[in-house]
Amino acid sequence: MEPSSLLTTTQDNLLAMTRSVTLLDIAAAITAIWALRGALRTARRSFKTTKLRGPPRTDLVFGASKQILESLDAGTIYEAWAKEYGVVYEVPTTLGGKKIMLTDSRALTHFYARETWTYVHTESARFFLQHIFGRGVLWSQGEDHRRQRKSLNPAFSQAAIRNLAPIFYSSAHKVKSAWEAMIDANSGNSTVIEVQNWMNHISLDSIGLAGFSHDFGSLDGKPASITKIFDTFGSSPSRSAVNAAVLLLSQVFPLLEYVPTPRTQLLREMQRIMEDISKELLARSKKEKEEGVVDGKEDKSVIGVLVKANDSDSSIHLTHDEVLAQMKILLAAAYETTSITMTWALLELAGSPDIQSKLRQELLEFGEEPTYDQQQHSLPYLDAILHETLRVHPAVTDIIRTAAEDDIIPLSESIVTQSGEVVNSISVARGTRIGIPISCINRSTEIWGADAKVFRPERWLEEGGIPRKAQDIQAYRHLLTFVDGPRTCLGKGFAMAEFKAVMSVLVKNFVFEMRDGPSTRVELGRGMLPRPRIVGEEGTNVPLRVRRYEG
Repeated sequence: MEPSSLLTTTQDNLLAMTRSVTLLDIAAAITAIWALRGALRTARRSFKTTKLRGPPRTDLVFGASKQILESLDAGTIYEAWAKEYGVVYEVPTTLGGKKIMLTDSRALTHFYARETWTYVHTESARFFLQHIFGRGVLWSQGEDHRRQRKSLNPAFSQAAIRNLAPIFYSSAHKVKSAWEAMIDANSGNSTVIEVQNWMNHISLDSIGLAGFSHDFGSLDGKPASITKIFDTFGSSPSRSAVNAAVLLLSQVFPLLEYVPTPRTQLLREMQRIMEDISKELLARSKKEKEEGVVDGKEDKSVIGVLVKANDSDSSIHLTHDEVLAQMKILLAAAYETTSITMTWALLELAGSPDIQSKLRQELLEFGEEPTYDQQQHSLPYLDAILHETLRVHPAVTDIIRTAAEDDIIPLSESIVTQSGEVVNSISVARGTRIGIPISCINRSTEIWGADAKVFRPERWLEEGGIPRKAQDIQAYRHLLTFVDGPRTCLGKGFAMAEFKAVMSVLVKNFVFEMRDGPSTRVELGRGMLPRPRIVGEEGTNVPLRVRRYEG
């Protein structure tokens, strides 16, 4: 056969083969490759990772993940497993997956020292963070994370936060005036106030002014898209079975985040609104800088620091998209975490009149409005209440990471493996999922003593009040609420200063009581993060009876 004829015949055969391949064939091939890749990875992890004991797989599809997701207190479940299986154990997850949970102090220290390098976000977590917030400090890892965090540090220094105290007090006094008007309108003695929404708006207005020199006006009742979308999360109905299934399956198949469930649609709307607001605020700030509206002093506000990093050619340079990502992250984080903590504090004070009276007495005896420095050193009981609230009610209840490389994790106490072997360290293979059950560790009776579940601020003031095992937790005040290591919460000083300013104003001027008396039950509702809710209330409503303090 002539070469030209042979070439023509070969081309015709290849074209015929190509035409015969359907989309179904391509999908089947991709699925087979994905399945083989997953099987090889699973086999490697199984071979190289210490086989640990743990709870059985009670659900063929979701393992124990559905049980944890639907629980009103996942920390209690994790603690029970730690008592049964040891300080490090294995939990079955979605579609045959597994994760190793660490509750051992030495293991935790090892883990946090290597976070963002050896232990990184899961693929699904990075996909979600990029999709909603962009490639900001939450999404980044390794050297990229170090660069972004370094660029933000000046905005959260002690000196910068000291200058923000008047903003926090201004927000607190707006609430004070509004509540006094509500009490006057309701006979002048007391009234029932849904306090969680007010705490949300304190947080939003405070980060707006302190971070971006912008007043969202939510405390003044000004309508704003950002206020509406954040409030919608708190008033959304309970998670449906479909939402729960998509959420759990997206941990294996991240693209499921695009499935149009009510949750994903709400998240996309939130992303769009935050993007628009961040672009508007950034453009305004740059324009003011160009026009010389900002004086010659260095602007240490969040947006000032971000603009400087965007303009810089140094090692802390941030791209335009990275600047927008930081703004979206800070808006959402400041709104959610601080407001949740303040709401829990008001609930604990309403349920414990003696603790509330003791705090009020300290504030009244101090007299004047405490400065930032006085907050830190002159009000020990307020400080104790802050840290007890952080201990008992962490806003983020657990985290999951993936091992980016093989590792050996040391333990402070030995455990028994599946085979019955007693070991003082465990091996983890690349790709192994590692979990930290924050709420479990913060409230563990093994770590914090027999009264670990009790809200008792005095433990922070008594000699020997913090047990030896708790002191072994190498994190801020032995709590994992702000996590630890390179990802320690950048805004923790901001959040604590805001908490103390708000509580000092409200508790000095009002008395808080459970609306339905001492038997009132509290459960977890659903916002962007788990939030408290009075049982029987819609959304995440926390109605408390509020009386003016008469002295």
